[in-house]
Parts: sequence; C-alpha cells; structure tokens
Amino acid sequence: MKILKILGIFLGVLVILGVILFNTKIGQHFYNAYKFSSSLSGTVLDEEITKDDNQKAADLKTGAIYSQKHFELKDMPAFWDNFSENGEFKEKYKYLEQVDFSIITYKSDSQLIHGIVAAPKKEGKYPVVLFNKGGNKEVGKIAAGKTLYTMLSLVSKLASEGYVIIGSCYRENDEFGGRDINDVLALTETAKEMDNVDASRIGMLGWSRGGMMTYLALKNSDAIKTAVVGNGPTNLLTLAKERPEMEKNVYSQLIPNYDTQKEEQLTKRSAIFWPEQLSKNSSLLILSGSQDENVNPQQAKDIAEKLTALDYNFKHLEFDTDHGFKGKQDELYQTLTDWFGEKL
Repeated sequence: MKILKILGIFLGVLVILGVILFNTKIGQHFYNAYKFSSSLSGTVLDEEITKDDNQKAADLKTGAIYSQKHFELKDMPAFWDNFSENGEFKEKYKYLEQVDFSIITYKSDSQLIHGIVAAPKKEGKYPVVLFNKGGNKEVGKIAAGKTLYTMLSLVSKLASEGYVIIGSCYRENDEFGGRDINDVLALTETAKEMDNVDASRIGMLGWSRGGMMTYLALKNSDAIKTAVVGNGPTNLLTLAKERPEMEKNVYSQLIPNYDTQKEEQLTKRSAIFWPEQLSKNSSLLILSGSQDENVNPQQAKDIAEKLTALDYNFKHLEFDTDHGFKGKQDELYQTLTDWFGEKL
C-alpha cells in the first residue's frame, strides 16, 4: 500500500512537471507574439484600413496606390533591436542604411491591401521583385510586421543593390491561394505607378506558402519576367497527408468550400497538376532544402521532373539545409543576386 502511494506521488510529480514544461513553451510562444504585437502599436504598421478608406478608393483601378508612408526601422523596437547595436546598424546590416522603407495601401479587387516597400535611397529606375511571404492568418499590424521581418531576413539586401522590393501583406480574409492571389497580381500594376520602378522588369520571389502564391501568379500572369520559389509546396494533397495539422489548422479554416470540394480546391493550389499552364514568358528558379521538415523536398523534385518534360526554362537547386535555409544565408543571397542579375 505504501509502495503504491509512493508510486502515485511520483507519477503525480511527473505529470505536474510535464504540464509546467508544456505550459512554459506555450506561454513563451504567446508572450513573444504579444511582445511583438505590442511593439508595433502606434507605429505606421498599426494603421488600419477603414470602411471610409475603402469607400474613398472605390473608383481606383487595380493596383492603384491609395497611400504611401515612409518609416525608419529605428522607430520600431521589434526590428531595430535585432538589427542594431549602440544606436547603429550592426556591421552585417550596414547595407540597410542605403534602403528606404515604406508601407503602401493599394487596390486589389474591391478592397484596399497593405504592402511593404524596400527601395534604394538613391534616385533611379530599378527592376522590381515582388515578394510573397509565407505563413497564414496574420492580420493588421501582425501581417505588416511579418511581411517586413521576412523581407529584412530574405531580400532586403537586394534593395541596397538596385532592386525595388514590394511585399503584399495579403487580404485579411485569407483564402490560402484563393482570391488572395489577386493581391499579388495587382502589384504588377502597382509597379507601373512607381517613379523608381522599371515596370518592364518585374521579378518575383516566394517562400513557403509564398512559393505556392508564386506558382499561381505564373499561372495567371505573363507580366513576370522571372521568378524564384524557395521551399514552396507544389502538391497540397500530399502535404496534408504528411502534415495533418495543415488540413486541420489551415486548409479547413481558410479555403472556401473545403468540406465539399477538398480535392478540387487543393488541386487548384497545387502546381504539380498544371505545370503546362505556367507562363512561357517567365523563367523559374526552384530552391529546396534537403532537411526541410515543413515541405518535403521531394515536391521540388517532382515539379522539376514535370518542367523538364515540358522543356520549361527553369533550374532546380537543392541545399543541405532546412525550411528557413539556416546556415546557408550567404549562399542563398548570392544565388538570388546571380539569378536576378542574369534574368531580370
């Protein structure tokens, strides 16, 4: 009896320790999200698009810029603290001194959408790279903050070397590759309105979910001269089998009519089923990480095989790294620089 009591106490302690550990991880996640959100409050990224704004923009054409506001990274602790020390940019981020940042509000379908712009401070006409971020379900200042953060991490250095980068924050009613693709396509028109952009030279870069958006853009537009997809899914049906949480937490929550049209809706978003529909006017670079646990690198190999059979103008490169290209940032940047330098 005494042994059973001791065993019961021991098991109870293990359960309590497990709960504490689990809650600590969950709590830390929510705390970090809260801290990031709070740090954006009151900044230019926190300005909402109101009903009145949409009414005033009713007659604007697709892609038209409703407003543009410039900002400094030093005014946003969430970013400045990561990229600076002693009040200045860290040495490896000194190039950001040559980049101008702004948030635009532009027209897509019947609504206004936020976007982030990173451009050279020096006057001139530059090629543009439309950037499609990963992730889903972010809204408001979180969507704008996520767009800016991923641009800073992946492509901002391009802006210091003669490219204008524009990233859509996507509409708040996220359909994960549904009508939200229009928010990406509209930027090909937005580029034509910008004085510092050579709209005859439009490129695109999409990472993860943004890779899916890039394939969809190449399917629906001939305006993109070249594109890069990084660890982007090409078969959402297979992805659902390998990562059931994607179906539970993303597909079923965001994709319209998913319950009754599952296969149809996922096929619409999966380039593996329609590679022949990708724009013949474009070239494509596919990047994948051999250790990617979010998107099986086999998906990149499968689409590469289909594109090879079609004699499509593309290249596939696989790196020994994970979904975020950890440890390969310098190689990634050089690869992007070489590709856009040659193709755009």
